[in-house]
Amino acid sequence: SGHAHLPPPQNVTLLSKGFDMILTWMPGEGSPPDVTYTVRCESQDRMGKWIKVPHCKNIPSTSCNLTCALPDFFIKFRARVKATAGGLQSPWVESEFREYHLDVELAPPGLNVSVRETLLLVNVSFPLATCVESFHWMYDLDLWEAGSEKKKRYENIFRKNTLKLDTTALSGNYCLSARSSFQSIDFKHSKFSQPVCVLLNHRG
Repeated sequence: SGHAHLPPPQNVTLLSKGFDMILTWMPGEGSPPDVTYTVRCESQDRMGKWIKVPHCKNIPSTSCNLTCALPDFFIKFRARVKATAGGLQSPWVESEFREYHLDVELAPPGLNVSVRETLLLVNVSFPLATCVESFHWMYDLDLWEAGSEKKKRYENIFRKNTLKLDTTALSGNYCLSARSSFQSIDFKHSKFSQPVCVLLNHRG
């Protein structure tokens, strides 16, 4: 008599989105409604040692954020997931290997812009998990007069630094937009953020 098995999870994929590393999957065909999933991960330098992921044990959802559970940000790792329901379990299904440092996909930063006399002060906020805050995340900023195609770009600003732009020579409606950047092998960039526009009026 064969062992009764649950259908294994399908389309098990490890992907990066908005600075995070996430394992996603689909329920196996014919899965019961009360099915839950358990995830583990393994790094390439310690093959065969599957690490438990406490926040993704017996979960009903079909994704697990692994960012802060990663054994190492500079070594390739993979994850696996199995289904359980009513005392039955499915076989484990493994993802492909990924490496956070190489494969991380960036999201645009949030812009905080204030005008102080003849200065434009720019700060950014990054939607980051605390465990990856120590990485050297940077951003590029574009500044242009509303309606103009000509943009001035400021590059490779460390995310925690306030950028101070002298606006003495500027008058009118100016817009700013930023993108996150990060150097792994090459520079990676996010898309640019939605523009934020401010009115600068200097009396000569």
